[in-house]
This record gives sequence, structure tokens and C-alpha cells, in this order.
Amino acid sequence: MNGTPALVNDVMTHQVVALRAGAAFKDIVKVMREWQVSALPVLDDAGRVVGVVSEGDLLAKEEYQDGGIGRYGQVRYPAGARKADAVTAAGLMTAPAVTVAPEATLAHAARLMARTGVKRLPVVGRDGTLRGIVSRSDLLKVFLRDDEDIAEEVRREVVVRLFGPRAVTVRVEVRDGVVTLAGGVRETALVPLAARLARAVPGVVDVHCGLAGPPRRPDLDPDLPEADRTPTP
Repeated sequence: MNGTPALVNDVMTHQVVALRAGAAFKDIVKVMREWQVSALPVLDDAGRVVGVVSEGDLLAKEEYQDGGIGRYGQVRYPAGARKADAVTAAGLMTAPAVTVAPEATLAHAARLMARTGVKRLPVVGRDGTLRGIVSRSDLLKVFLRDDEDIAEEVRREVVVRLFGPRAVTVRVEVRDGVVTLAGGVRETALVPLAARLARAVPGVVDVHCGLAGPPRRPDLDPDLPEADRTPTP
């Protein structure tokens, strides 16, 4: 990953099926089943993402199929009442769509999913046109990274950058994505930063930091003044 944060563009699905606003209800269900997806982006005539239709949007039709939503329900749940009567993507979709840019980091995409409660994000360019889809499972791909690949990036981007190319006393070990930093360093103030930067490397599951400063010389007689502890020539 060349020492840079993993981006949405690195893991997203580039081949995406999308809907037009006029797509019919049954056609939407068929497409979801055929492509085995739980949500589909809706595009305008220019290819810009204007909304998303999910399985939840479609289920409103089943939930209120007997017309039992009532007047109270129409006031309390206007979106559900509207979607229950909808027959095309334009009426079913949730808008505006929650989207993410291809150059966004995986951490940003994960926070966006968690905050909005969605499982898939349309990936859009600066002009709003659809570039791909990123899902929760896509974000987890980074944890399939080889341990040695992770270790090399930690050495290069964390250890060498913080402690210099001569930091040969620092050992970096990675097992199942868990990074262990051990050894001695002179700049002990940088140890917390090293642990934090290592944790931010794509694919890292956890960090165990055992870095320590140089050993202190024993103070044989701390009660004596400094002058009295200086050997006579």
C-alpha cells in the first residue's frame, strides 16, 4: 500500500448495478435477487447518485399492504406511508444518498457507515457520478494483509521516520495483525506516538508497545552531594 492510508478506491467494487428513477418495483426486487445485494443506488439522467433503494424501503409495501397504516400512521410515519404507495425507484428511494469519495480513507468510510447505520455506500466522484460501491465486507479486506507486509510498513513509516535509520535496536514483530514493538530508544517522548502511528497502519489489529529508554546508571549513594561523588584524580 506504499505507506499511504488505504483508500476507498483500493477496496470498492467498481462494477455496479444501478437504477433509474423510473425503475418499477418488481424489477428492483428482481435485480436485487440477481445481484445478491441489499441496496441499489438510483441515478439521474446525468449518472449522478440521487438516492438509494434498500430492502427496507421495499418492505414498507409488505408492512402496509392491507392499508392499515391509518391516518395516525401517515402523520407519525410519513416516509413509510409514502413508500408503501410507491411503485418506482423515485418514490421508494431514500434521498439524499449517503455517499463517499473514492479518495476517502477506510476509517472515514467506516465512521460514516456507523454514524448513518448503512451497510453500503455509493462511491461518487467530484461531479456526483457513480464510481463504485463500498460495503462493510470491503472495508474488512484490509485485515487480510500479510503480517510481513504490515511489519515492513511499520518499520519504514513509523520506526525509521521517528527514530532515524539507525534505530536498529527497535524490533518489529507482527502476528495475526497484532504488532509488537520492542527494544530501546533514546527519544522516550516519542514512544506513545510510535504506538499510535503503528495502530493507524492499514491491517493492524492491535499494538503491544514495549519500547523503553536507555538504561539508567545506578546511583550508588544518592544521599551524598554531587561533588562528593566525583572521584579524585
